[in-house]
Amino acid sequence: MDLNQKKQDDQLLQLVTFSIGEEEFGVNILKVQEIIRTMEITKVPRAPDFVEGVINLRGKVIPIIDLRRRFGLAPRGHDKNTRIIVIEINNIIVGFVVDAVSEVLRIPASTVEPPPPVVAGVESDYVSGVGKLQDRLLIMLDLDRLLSSEDMEALSCL
Repeated sequence: MDLNQKKQDDQLLQLVTFSIGEEEFGVNILKVQEIIRTMEITKVPRAPDFVEGVINLRGKVIPIIDLRRRFGLAPRGHDKNTRIIVIEINNIIVGFVVDAVSEVLRIPASTVEPPPPVVAGVESDYVSGVGKLQDRLLIMLDLDRLLSSEDMEALSCL
């Protein structure tokens, strides 16, 4: 094992983990600006179907994306665990509605494998890897690929 390989094995990934349905996902903590409780979401006419609407967060209008809809999962009402993860993607601030935020986790980069072709019904285009933890798998989302350039353009017009 050369020195570079050893460094990569020792590198820790810091992730915010959350659940959608039965699946657990992780995103790089550096992309996350904040995690907030759900608030009143204003519907926007003719927005893409996965956009739930917009919120006013401290004077900024932020589009809110329902990740359940984005992944083609059955809709579910918001409850006391539902959270909005505020993330910056390509210089646009976006909120993702998730069923629950689990924890901030540090995992060794060496425990992450490339994604299989289809992961839990989520298109593998969005998945950067699968982290193997002791008792569970963590699907790691590639936020930059989660929204197409057309999606980003539509969001910037909201």
